[in-house]
Amino acid sequence: MNPKCDIGLIGLAVMGQNLILNMADHGFQVAAYNRTTQKVDEFLAGPARHNSIVGCRIPEELVQRLKRPRRLMLMVKAGEPVDQTIQQFAPLLEAGDIIIDGGNSYYADTERRLKTLESRGVLYLGTGVSGGEEGARHGPSIMPGGSAEAWPHLKPIFQTIAAKVGPNNDIPCCEWVGAGGAGHYVKMVHNGIEYGDMQLICEAYSLLKEGLDLSNDDLYEVFADWNRAELDSYLIEITRDIFSVKDPETGNTLVDMILDRAGQKGTGKWTSQLALDLGVPTTLITEAVFARVLSSFKEKRVRASKILSGPPMAIEKFRETADVRQFIESVRQGLYASKICSYAQGFLQLQAASEEKAWDLKYGELAMLWRGGCIIRAAFLEKINQAFDRDVHLENLLLDDYFKQAVDVRQDGWRWVVSTAAQIGIPAPAFSAALSFYDGYRKDRLPQNLLQAQRDYFGAHTYERIDRQGVFHTDWQKLRRKPN
Repeated sequence: MNPKCDIGLIGLAVMGQNLILNMADHGFQVAAYNRTTQKVDEFLAGPARHNSIVGCRIPEELVQRLKRPRRLMLMVKAGEPVDQTIQQFAPLLEAGDIIIDGGNSYYADTERRLKTLESRGVLYLGTGVSGGEEGARHGPSIMPGGSAEAWPHLKPIFQTIAAKVGPNNDIPCCEWVGAGGAGHYVKMVHNGIEYGDMQLICEAYSLLKEGLDLSNDDLYEVFADWNRAELDSYLIEITRDIFSVKDPETGNTLVDMILDRAGQKGTGKWTSQLALDLGVPTTLITEAVFARVLSSFKEKRVRASKILSGPPMAIEKFRETADVRQFIESVRQGLYASKICSYAQGFLQLQAASEEKAWDLKYGELAMLWRGGCIIRAAFLEKINQAFDRDVHLENLLLDDYFKQAVDVRQDGWRWVVSTAAQIGIPAPAFSAALSFYDGYRKDRLPQNLLQAQRDYFGAHTYERIDRQGVFHTDWQKLRRKPN
């Protein structure tokens, strides 16, 4: 059998199929395989019928079709299916061959698989791919990490099929991220930021719809306007579009017919869990995860809504007196300021992980990887790239001149929105978490001095002092004032 295929792809769900078609459109010869061979037949007879894609029905055939070094990309469900697929194909490969995991795998699993495969001479790439079905078909954001020796063999393919940005539309949203599990870790934080962005947008929607009683047509116009300025992004764009879609069955706006119970696949939760391990305050992403969890309590919330009360008539009174244009503008300002804090937290986590793992991440380049193709793509990311160009050792995005000024001029509106949300009883956990993080980060003294005193009082955990070096413990009971 003449090995002529540039790459083989395993897993013919929509993402896998679209990546194959994208590669084929760019002149690469692709071999396609799926555990269920019927999927291969259906793919070749359907979406791939006019392409030179090679269908393979058994693992040995797929491996034999590939040029050396063999490049084998997995687009299967994260977890055990990845391990099972590797166990099936690794014995068929030779030293120098390459396995690429393009799914949303947990970064520590990627590092484990990398170590095992490299011990056998097989190279491994844990590669984040973002952009959904559309991105996979027409140009995703690709975040490869793992065996550095493998990257030159995948670079021509991945950078060709990736989304392109820049003045000449020639900068690929794909570049080497780093060793070990760096690629999947960066994709995980991307997804965590995506959780935050989506939650912020949902809170803005709730404030405008419930607070001001805006119609869906009104909301379409608001989001269309926002997408023409600094909030220009894929998520704002699709949110605008959602408000225009009617349910074919009822004629109602479709979004109003959707149950308010959100799903999640785990990457946001991983981001929050690992932030806690690193000691990084990724508070907004964590609130976004908890907001999805709270939404899943639908039946309990319905019961509670009949028992628990909020501020009586607050929303009605607010609508009577509110300056609609001013409040819409303040929500916009609060959304942008909160978004800055969300990304600042995400990059703080990437910096901490990079230091712990010695990944040497390039933060400006990461921002440009996300500039096109991915779900969080936004004009805003160019500002992040520029910030790290100005200072590669930037401690926090909030300390960059552009972002500092951007928050400064939006503070009044941001604070008004958060306080108004509390007064009229509309939950805004992500807006509030962003503002609390900002206020906490800018304070040179926080009340945790009292917390340390409490810990030392009940547990002799000791404390440090502001006036001298060392670690101290006090017998608080001995020195306390006795109650009357």
